[in-house]
Amino acid sequence: MQLAIIGAGKIVKEFLPISSQIPNLQIQAIASTPHGEKNLHQLQDQYQIPQAYTDSNQAINDPTVDTVYVAVPNPLHFAISQAALLAGKNVICEKPFVTSRAEAETLEKIALQKDLILVEAITNQYLANFFGIQQALTQIGTIRIAEFNYSQYSSRYDAFRAGTILPAFDPQQGGGALTDLNVYNIHLAVSLLGQPLDVRYFPNRQRHIDTSGILQLTYPQAQCVCIAAKDAGAPTRSLLEGEDGTIIIEGPTNSLPKFTVQIRQGTSKSYQLNKFPQKMIGEFREFERLIREHDLAAASRAFDHSVQVLDILDQAQTNYN
Repeated sequence: MQLAIIGAGKIVKEFLPISSQIPNLQIQAIASTPHGEKNLHQLQDQYQIPQAYTDSNQAINDPTVDTVYVAVPNPLHFAISQAALLAGKNVICEKPFVTSRAEAETLEKIALQKDLILVEAITNQYLANFFGIQQALTQIGTIRIAEFNYSQYSSRYDAFRAGTILPAFDPQQGGGALTDLNVYNIHLAVSLLGQPLDVRYFPNRQRHIDTSGILQLTYPQAQCVCIAAKDAGAPTRSLLEGEDGTIIIEGPTNSLPKFTVQIRQGTSKSYQLNKFPQKMIGEFREFERLIREHDLAAASRAFDHSVQVLDILDQAQTNYN
C-alpha cells in the first residue's frame, strides 16, 4: 500500500507513530494547507516521508501513490475522497465517513466504476474485543437494554469556554459530540443491534454546537442509549443487557479495552482480546489486506454498514436542528 495522507492534524499524529506496524505500508506523501506548512514539514522530516505538499491534488496525483488516507475536517471528506477516486486511487476516509447517504453513494459509484477500494476508518469495528463481543451475544439472550458511553473532556473545550471556536466545536467544520464521539457508539449499535426503528437526539447545545448529548435508538425488542460528551469526562462503561446475561464494556467505545460477560445466576468472565497496543493498528492492517487482496466483497460490506450509520446521523441531526 503506497499511501498519501491528506491532513496533518491530531488523528494523523496518532497514526504516524504506528504506521511502521502496518505490513507492506509505504507512506509516499503527506499534504496539508499552506497555513500548516511548518507542521507539515516537521512531520515529513520526523517520519522520513518522501514528499510533502500544500495542495491535496498534488498528493493525490503523485504517481507513486495508490491509496489516499483522508484525515481532514469532516466537511472536506467528500470532495477529497471524490478527487482521489477519480484519480484512480483507493480511499481510506476517516470517520464520520461523509455527510449524507447521497454523498456516500456517489463515491461508491465511482469506486465501482474504477474497481477501487473505498472504506471508512472507524477503529472499533476492527478490534479483537469487538469480535469477541459479537460472539458473546448468543450467551446473554435477547437484548432488552443497551447503553454505549464515550465521554471525554475535550482538550479543546477550555478554549471553547474562553470564546475560541476551534474545528472540534465549529458547526461549519462538522464538529460536535454527535459526529466526533457518538459516531463510535452508533457504529457499535448498528453492528450489534442492527438498524433502529426510531432515532431521537437530545443534545446539550452551546453556541450552536452539541457539546454533549444522548441519542435514543428504538428497536423492535430493545431500547438503546448512546451517550457522548466533550464538555465532561468520567470513567466510562457500556452495557448490553440481555434476558440471560449482560456484557459490560469497560473504557472508551473507540478502543474497547476490556469486556466482561456475566450470565444470570451463573458465570462471569472478563476478556482482553485486543492484539495491538494502539487502536488504529488493527483497522489499518485490515485496510492493507483489503487493498492487497482487492477484497471488494469485504469493502462492500463495510460500506453498507457505514451508510446505515450515516442514516442514523442524518436522522439525529434533523431531529435536533
